[in-house]
Amino acid sequence: MATTSFLASTAIFFISLSVVSLLPSAHSADFSVGYKESAVPKSDLDLLEFPLNLEYLEAEFFLFGALGYGLDKVDPSLAEGGPSPIGGKKANLDTLTSDIILQFAYQEVGHLKAIKKTVKGFPRPQLDLSASMFAKVIDKAFGKPLNPPFDPYANSINFLIASYLIPYVGLTGYVGANPKLQGAISKRLVAGLLGVESGQDAVIRALLYEHATDDVSPYQLVAADFAERISGLRNTLGRSGWKDEGLVVPVEYGAEGKIIGNVLAGDKFSVAFARTPEEILRIVYGSGNESIPGGFFPKGGNGNIAKSYLHTAKLY
Repeated sequence: MATTSFLASTAIFFISLSVVSLLPSAHSADFSVGYKESAVPKSDLDLLEFPLNLEYLEAEFFLFGALGYGLDKVDPSLAEGGPSPIGGKKANLDTLTSDIILQFAYQEVGHLKAIKKTVKGFPRPQLDLSASMFAKVIDKAFGKPLNPPFDPYANSINFLIASYLIPYVGLTGYVGANPKLQGAISKRLVAGLLGVESGQDAVIRALLYEHATDDVSPYQLVAADFAERISGLRNTLGRSGWKDEGLVVPVEYGAEGKIIGNVLAGDKFSVAFARTPEEILRIVYGSGNESIPGGFFPKGGNGNIAKSYLHTAKLY
């Protein structure tokens, strides 16, 4: 067990180094200097604002999990008067997991600031972070209700499984947005956000991979089962084919078709998958339809892209 923990810690260390090495020097492109909405092409504005929905979700979930409170206490100005999240609470985390999740939380606060320094942004949408909401997602993933209902805040492994739900969706959105962007500032922002979101997802997957064959109490299921079912659900809801993979995959889906271990998800060339805003809304709403809100966003997302589909829903 000690050897496994050492290997997982080493993997996380090198993943972090790799992600950092991909980002430009802070001296050459500090986001606090010279980034103005007027410098961003109009065609980029909606694509840059849309991810705020996911960044709000991640920031609030990680803040509540680590601290027991969210943006309303950490930085109320970022919420811009948006409604407080439903059901968020402090998770019962071990020391290492708590440390990592707190780092993620403040990284997400930084992401919100970076986007809002570049475009106008919008207020925090209504978010549902309740244990019952996560339980519904997990039940849907398994096609049956778990007994007792899944509680993301109960312990570290549950919280990591719940965390598996979130950053990966955001990073596929950034991959999808990047080729559509026109401005250099827009591309720099998305590249920087993608680097850190990918790092977060890699850490979550590495920690879960360490426990891939461990039982998730009190269910007769292991961590890899949860990852596989969650990824399958996201593929189904996204309605755009195979863009999500669990921690263990059939060998033909592994890197170079040679391995079943899958600590990082990617296509046949080990390149990250891309998703559109429409696919992301279908997933985070839990409805499989970008015009039908629900899930983590009971009243729908904010911003022009998300609201355009809510408007469509009201017309029919």
